[in-house]
Amino acid sequence: MRQYVPEEESLERPALERLQRRKLTALMEAVRAGNAFYRRKLADVEFDARHDPIAKLPFTTRPEIEHDQTANPPFGGNLTHPLESYCRYHQTSGTSGRPMCWLDTAENWVWWKRCWGILYRAAGVTPEDRFGFPASFGPFIGFWGAFESAVELGNLSLPAGGMTTSARLRYFLDNSVTFVCCTPTYALRMAEVAAAEGIDLASSSVRGLIVAGEPGGSIPATRRRLESAWGARVFDHAGMTEVGPWGFECVERPGGMHIMESEFIAEIIQPDTLEPVEPGGSGELVLTNLGRIGSPLIRYRTGDQVQVSYEPCACGRRFAWIEGGVLGRLDDMLIIRGNNVFPSAIEGILRELSAVAEFRIEVDSSGVMAGLRIEIEPTSGANTTGLAGQVADAVRDRLHFKPEVVLVESGALPRFELKARRVVRRGG
Repeated sequence: MRQYVPEEESLERPALERLQRRKLTALMEAVRAGNAFYRRKLADVEFDARHDPIAKLPFTTRPEIEHDQTANPPFGGNLTHPLESYCRYHQTSGTSGRPMCWLDTAENWVWWKRCWGILYRAAGVTPEDRFGFPASFGPFIGFWGAFESAVELGNLSLPAGGMTTSARLRYFLDNSVTFVCCTPTYALRMAEVAAAEGIDLASSSVRGLIVAGEPGGSIPATRRRLESAWGARVFDHAGMTEVGPWGFECVERPGGMHIMESEFIAEIIQPDTLEPVEPGGSGELVLTNLGRIGSPLIRYRTGDQVQVSYEPCACGRRFAWIEGGVLGRLDDMLIIRGNNVFPSAIEGILRELSAVAEFRIEVDSSGVMAGLRIEIEPTSGANTTGLAGQVADAVRDRLHFKPEVVLVESGALPRFELKARRVVRRGG
């Protein structure tokens, strides 16, 4: 039986663009009336949101927002309403620079939860499903919206902060959780602990993993490892603290994501020339969120490298589709002996090797050419004879350079609940 898809999610492109224009018009009216940051930024820009191409508006960048928050502490000027209208505080994880803080109004948060509702519907969530949230809820926005949206939809939702991994697993299984929301890294960590403790995840009640925060959900080898260990379908999701939850996977099309175009205007540009990329091409994702009026971003350069197509999906949605999910972040790209490499490409190779439990990448830029070292932690009981050479050869064959590979003891590498930090840079 075909899944129900609301009209806003199945509009043909001309109708979808008209919907976006209506929402953009309301956003621009509010921003020009009360948002200090965008009033300054757009003071000399003539723009009719009903008709003009959005390319008439300037891009917004993370350094601009960081500078604004430094110059106007602590929250900056990107606030459309008086400060007393805001009720939620979150901040970025800081993995790509100085953490940014972000405020939301109650209306903004309703929009966040609505976006997560779209994601849940696409993943086939039913009223009978039960959710497990293993993250410790702090200022990082993480799965706050996921949790509160699930609660509002009426799904039993189990918070699991402040618990050991073992305790979380038993807590979820004892309460017949059917969906777990976490990072791919932590889903792998839970599977690792389950194997060590003789817990058969594959026969548990969990039928879905909604993963976010890292590219792993759309890396084929990582995805296969997760689905095998859990006996559950992986659904990839992408979002940003400052932008919102913009990408989701549907039940019909594994290994990529729809862009939530009923709530975002998406553009793909060449990061060097800033020119638009033709459909099917690869480039940087630029987003305008249409419902976060209290603290919006207009033509925000996300730094995410994506490849987008516009073919209709079997699920009934006509939203743009990101082939293979987020390919990597432009500021994470490594240049190793003349090769441009995303860390996700290295992960895709290592996850194919069952003897590798965890890894860390060290980049040394102190010399004329950057060198790369990979630390490998073997899985319990794995035969490590020749493993380092096997890893080095696999990377060379696929990425055209041979890294230094070092085996480390079991448990030597860190495990992460939130975004993993597996890349260490030295010497520059």
